[in-house]
Amino acid sequence: MASQTSEPNVKPSWKLVGPGLVVAATGVGAADLVATLVAGARFGYVLLWAVVLGCLLKIVLVEGVGRWTLATGTSIYEGWAKLGKWTSVYFVPYIIIWGFVYGAAAMSGSGLGLNALFPILPTWAWGMLSGVVGAALVWFGRYSTFEKICAIFVGVMFITVCGAAILTVPNLGEIFSGLVPRLPEGSTVYVLSLAGGVGGTITLAAYGYWLREKGWSTPRFMKVMRIDNTMAYVVTGIFVIATLIVGAELLYSAGQSVQSGDKGLVELAGVLESRYGVWASKVFLIGLFAVAFSSLIGVWNGVSLMFADFLRRVRKEPIDSLKARTGGVYYKIYILWLTFPPMIMLPFGRPEGLIIAYTVLGAFFMPFLGLTLIFLLNSKEMGQWKNRWYANVGLALIAALFAYLGFNELIGAFTGD
Repeated sequence: MASQTSEPNVKPSWKLVGPGLVVAATGVGAADLVATLVAGARFGYVLLWAVVLGCLLKIVLVEGVGRWTLATGTSIYEGWAKLGKWTSVYFVPYIIIWGFVYGAAAMSGSGLGLNALFPILPTWAWGMLSGVVGAALVWFGRYSTFEKICAIFVGVMFITVCGAAILTVPNLGEIFSGLVPRLPEGSTVYVLSLAGGVGGTITLAAYGYWLREKGWSTPRFMKVMRIDNTMAYVVTGIFVIATLIVGAELLYSAGQSVQSGDKGLVELAGVLESRYGVWASKVFLIGLFAVAFSSLIGVWNGVSLMFADFLRRVRKEPIDSLKARTGGVYYKIYILWLTFPPMIMLPFGRPEGLIIAYTVLGAFFMPFLGLTLIFLLNSKEMGQWKNRWYANVGLALIAALFAYLGFNELIGAFTGD
């Protein structure tokens, strides 16, 4: 988006993928796959273009986060703080409430897949165990170890989800026809969900912290970052398109449907078993666990780094404070918050008031990110890496789209639709 002068000559290569691989592993959760599965079951391939659009939008947003980090040498939270106290008024309640609710959802999603594979323990018990194991992995491990673990899970996700899509023998002609934008009746909400939900929310902002942990901290890594980011959303797009194919071929063609919650993926495993045998079901359930657990450890690491950075700034410590890095005390505080308090929700359900607060705050994170990036990426600190006019137009459109989606989520939360 900005000038690329003074950059080294870097050729695209899968070996360059680092933080982007973590984004791919973290950004696609069970909820994203369910939303795509339901869209495929209702509309076939008609909304495929919305998945592609979603990936392009996230490339723009994450590139902005990465560009700010590399051009200024500071974190995204440091940038938000420079815009005024209003950013902290929004961000602090959000990261606290979001962490509590997401912690429960992530553990539950991981537990669901394990319970389907090994019903010796209830879902909530498997969920608690997943949370503790995930916390241990990011608590003791270095970033390089964490990145390798994410790479393994991405591989499992790729093989299982894409394998299920190939198994259905998709109609290539119909797939390509889905790239033409169309809006069938009743599809608006699904279009917004696919375009807005592909590839994460708050984890997009965590990308800058993963760049720092990787050691990419100066403008000379700008081209590498862009390659890394683009490849991340190519992988993400393949995952989601594969899920849409499964929904279209297994459910839409047969007139079947599944639940809109995480249990919809377990139902899909049952459909695979009835059509292709037990082995297909088991392989898909392994993929379901990989999707859920990779998101869990990604958030446990990335969002904990964001919280640690906030706490560091509150305590007026230098930006390179080890307390705010992977393994630091501030980082570990949020890991504990994500893991243990949410466990009380697993056996007993989720309190309605907290869910509404979570929805209200979460609905506006993407517009918040888009709008703040417009201000940050046009500041003097960016130097030659300032936004061009088309980048500003793109971010403004993204903020408007996600604001509209956010209002729809709020209406649904309060009306029960």
